[in-house]
Amino acid sequence: MGLRRHRNIPERIQTVTRESEIESYLVERVKALGGEVRKLQWIGRRGAPDRIVMLPGGSNLFGESLPGIALWVELKAPGEKAKPHQAREHERMRKMGQRVVIVDSFEGVDEVLS
Repeated sequence: MGLRRHRNIPERIQTVTRESEIESYLVERVKALGGEVRKLQWIGRRGAPDRIVMLPGGSNLFGESLPGIALWVELKAPGEKAKPHQAREHERMRKMGQRVVIVDSFEGVDEVLS
């Protein structure tokens, strides 16, 4: 499966398809937005997302404060899907009001952060 060309993705990473490269792109984009990415290791909980993205809040046109955003991210190599135990854990987290996303491409990073 080839990657489509994307105008926001630097030329140097257009042809790379490994999960680690998608992770680097995620971190780069989040930092550019003033946020942070943390890689997590869960104890006694299989299938939970392994990264949390934290984006800063801001203010609207009226100067009112807007809250920051926390987003749980499961990164995958292009075309990979969540394993059944991961999908179950992601659904449990969503039922608790958490935003959980699976990202398997540079375009997916851009979409999640837009």
